[in-house]
Amino acid sequence: MTLPGPEPDGALLRSAADRLEALRGRTPEGRWGTTGLLASRPEVVARYDDGSSEHVADARARTAAWIVALSPSVGEPLIVWLRATADALEAGDVSRASASAATGFALALLEQADARG
Repeated sequence: MTLPGPEPDGALLRSAADRLEALRGRTPEGRWGTTGLLASRPEVVARYDDGSSEHVADARARTAAWIVALSPSVGEPLIVWLRATADALEAGDVSRASASAATGFALALLEQADARG
């Protein structure tokens, strides 16, 4: 029986960890939180399945908790997890389901990070 998900790939996991580390390195550090609204808006647009789109800054009330939850403070644990899973995969000491889940995360991360630069 084949389990769903991408084929586990240690090199891909390390690449995603490196990319995440580079992104974290150019992002303001510290614990992020929500506060007043800013007048400036970054060029981040959400594209929906129905073809519509919305500037993420216009959806602040709905996106603030997501952005705060994925602030740089969670970067280090994600980087450690990706690298530890790559090490365990190479040592044959991780389940295929766990390695496949990590690889799926890495693929999604790299696709999104590479789309923006």
